[in-house]
Amino acid sequence: MTIKILMILFLGFASGLSVGAGYVAFLTVLGIIPRLMQLSKTMKMIHHYEWAVVIGALAGVIADLRDPTLGLPGFLLIFLGLTGGVFVGMLAAGLTEAVNVFPILAKRIHLDGKIVILIMAIVLGKIFGSIFQWVYFGHQ
Repeated sequence: MTIKILMILFLGFASGLSVGAGYVAFLTVLGIIPRLMQLSKTMKMIHHYEWAVVIGALAGVIADLRDPTLGLPGFLLIFLGLTGGVFVGMLAAGLTEAVNVFPILAKRIHLDGKIVILIMAIVLGKIFGSIFQWVYFGHQ
């Protein structure tokens, strides 16, 4: 029984290290955080970004393991959802900016001069998809 527990601990730790290393490589090699700071003109706040990433990753792991119930009022949950959505959207925008996703995609689907239409389609699809998920799966 002890060997089994030690193996589970080892596999969990090794998995966490590999996922964490991939996450750090993703953020550093592609330069997502520096590009996000450059776009938002907040280069002076680099330490805040670093700590936000570390604390966010730790909080996500703890929340995933513990499955907490916050019991917060609805208006506060709306604020938390909006700020989380803004963060994920900014991170996705930084990623797409870093690897030039939209210009390449626009050329592939023959929308060279109409990149705004492509971006609006993606944004509206994300909004309606999120609303559908919240309405359909939110009240079970």
